Amino acid sequence: MALTPEQISDRIEIEDVLTGYCYAVDDREWDLYRGLFTHDAVIDDRITGGIQSGVEEHIQYLSRALSKVVLSQHAISTVRIDLSADTAQVRAQCSCPMVVKLGEATKHVFFQGLWYRNSLVRTHEGWKISRLVEEGYWTYNMPPDFAF
Repeated sequence: MALTPEQISDRIEIEDVLTGYCYAVDDREWDLYRGLFTHDAVIDDRITGGIQSGVEEHIQYLSRALSKVVLSQHAISTVRIDLSADTAQVRAQCSCPMVVKLGEATKHVFFQGLWYRNSLVRTHEGWKISRLVEEGYWTYNMPPDFAF
């Protein structure tokens, strides 16, 4: 079945929101992050040791949790978008290498992966995330006793 021009545009716009999310977290650009969500959005990253909260609480949490991380590179792939008029259900795989400082001159690289399950809605400002849930979390080479 062929996609309509509007469906193609919606998919590109949604993928831009997902990409924006990755860059906002990696670059700690909290104004960009804030703008990707609806005002009443719920973010749930309890599977990674995080919290379930609204956007402002999550910015506070991420600021603290990522203070231990020198560098992160969230990369999404295998994105599945199910469109229905002005809503979308999205599943995207995320792989993320992270660099943490373990001592004065010691850096450590570890990897994590997960699935993002997002609900998005079309607003007058474009597509926004109304719900983000992380699931299927795994890590490789995480330092002992490390926690976000």
